[in-house]
Amino acid sequence: MALIVKQGEVPRTPHTEFYGQDGSLALEEIHGSKGFSGAFSRKMHLRRYPTVQSRPPKLLKWSLAPRPALRLPLQPFHLRTGALPYRGDYPRSRRVLLHGRTTAISVAKFDRSSPAREFFRNGEAHELLFVQEGRGVLETEYGELPFEPRLYLVVPKGTTLRLKLETPRAFFLVIESSYPIEFPPHYFNPDGQATLMSPVVETEIGLPKLQRPQDVRGDYAVLVKHGGGRLTQITLGHHPFDLVGWEGALYPFSFECSRHHSIAREIHTAPPARQTFQSGSAPHNGFSICTFRGQIEGWHPEDVPAPYAHFNADSDEMMFFSDTSYGARQGVIEPGSITFHPGALPHSPHGDAARRSFAQRGKLSHYLAVMLDTFFEPLEITREGWACAQKDYPLSWAKAEGASGAVLSA
Repeated sequence: MALIVKQGEVPRTPHTEFYGQDGSLALEEIHGSKGFSGAFSRKMHLRRYPTVQSRPPKLLKWSLAPRPALRLPLQPFHLRTGALPYRGDYPRSRRVLLHGRTTAISVAKFDRSSPAREFFRNGEAHELLFVQEGRGVLETEYGELPFEPRLYLVVPKGTTLRLKLETPRAFFLVIESSYPIEFPPHYFNPDGQATLMSPVVETEIGLPKLQRPQDVRGDYAVLVKHGGGRLTQITLGHHPFDLVGWEGALYPFSFECSRHHSIAREIHTAPPARQTFQSGSAPHNGFSICTFRGQIEGWHPEDVPAPYAHFNADSDEMMFFSDTSYGARQGVIEPGSITFHPGALPHSPHGDAARRSFAQRGKLSHYLAVMLDTFFEPLEITREGWACAQKDYPLSWAKAEGASGAVLSA
């Protein structure tokens, strides 16, 4: 993140002596990325290092490791995650549906807040959360971030967090990456500002609000995800939210979908114009995240607003549908649907979507979907993903064509 933030009290010069209001020596921690060459923040702990464990580490019996599905033929997938039940708290509710070498896609549908003395930390992946349902607060050592539907939460690898619900339940799309997740670098000028042509503006993010440091002793469990999805419980002898201040460019933040200022043109606009986030180095590795929200459709008198059939052979595509207004999949999807189209197959709109879209020329459309395209990284469906898959989805194009009145060949 190009926007450097300071909250609370930190010494002006890094790595120098600094004392809290009670006269105790504050202890510095650097939370960094990409070794010592990426974005980082310096955190000032009230009186204790974040390494003081009160009990031996314990490997937990449950894990978040993806379970590959049985060998399946190549096919497109429709995962009906809206029908999955709600269960437990945030980490325990997570189901890994798709995974690759550096990427994992899950849903978390939970109906309780994190336990008071328990926290979660993803020690192996940066996370992007899309809030489909629910309101509450994401609590971290950096402060509190409120969340609500249609909001992204960007959580750097290594952030300690807990989730407090203000509604009976919540539903998140969870995207993990080995690489940092950030606004696309090509949206920024050499001075670090979003260009005047960029669809995102870095100052429109939501920042965590640092709370008073928790100067409390006792046992506090931090569930750390590592080693491909294993979970180890680290028990600290003090509350982990003990910062008197922090400063830097690596921190959790929120971003409203409505803050993605859509780019339109006279004819159909390709997905890269809708890009909101990026992970890795496009187009060599990682992925891009595109926000498909309502915009003025192409106004050329013969424009076809519906997307064309496409075959991005170097990308696997995941699409999460927040609502059912997306014209290319109407009649097929439901809120919470995920479509997964491997790069080895072309995919296209269903049925008569192209002709129906003529009526949208030059008009404001209304829909919301989140798309992930990998770069040279194939994804696999897991057993949990296959369990909620619509098994006849590969034939849905033929069914939609038949329903539209077209003649089907034998």
